Amino acid sequence: MQSALGVLYPPQCISCDASTDTDFALCGACWRATPFIEGLVCDMCGDPLPGEDDGDPVHCDGCISAQRPWIKGRAAMVYKDNARRLVLALKHGDRPELARAAAPWMARAATPLLCTDSLIVPMPIHWTRLFRRRYNQSAELARALAANLNAEHAPDALERHKRTRAHDGMDIDARFANMKDAIRPHPKNGAALAGRNVLLVDDVMTSGASFDAATQACLDAGADQVRVLALARVTRDA
Repeated sequence: MQSALGVLYPPQCISCDASTDTDFALCGACWRATPFIEGLVCDMCGDPLPGEDDGDPVHCDGCISAQRPWIKGRAAMVYKDNARRLVLALKHGDRPELARAAAPWMARAATPLLCTDSLIVPMPIHWTRLFRRRYNQSAELARALAANLNAEHAPDALERHKRTRAHDGMDIDARFANMKDAIRPHPKNGAALAGRNVLLVDDVMTSGASFDAATQACLDAGADQVRVLALARVTRDA
């Protein structure tokens, strides 16, 4: 049956529809156009840094000044070029299946973050956005990542009870002010966070304001430690 389906519906690139060897993959051209993060990165946010990785943790200027509440962070891609197109298709293009393709990329980036008892938790969105989009792209990523890693998953541990404005055009201070008290532990499901090593998952990290609010909510619920993972990282030169 699988071979027959392969003849009728051959694998195609998730980005350009060119032929590929497997489902949920990029063709060679799109892979080369996708800026995956490699080498030396900020240990707190995954931002690529100049220099060679000698194994010692380093922090970017933004994370030094912001005093992040989480203990470590990574991202799979830089938010530009084909990575930006893929994120926008996942977020606004009604293509939740892209999360399945992104899961192994995020799993590789998450290697320094994982603990034996990691609990994967998605960034929540307000119910009005969920109603409009019909799915939470971060929840799709978290679910696919948990399946890829065979890790525990708590999709409803957090809730975004405050409807915040879109961050487009805001400076860093405005973004943090916008997210203040916007996320809290879910009244019924938040107890799952107590005593756990949480891996927070979102589609994009820019200033870190959303991760900051979600991390605080996890710690308020009794989480032991929080690490953060984004599919894509906005960088200064992107």
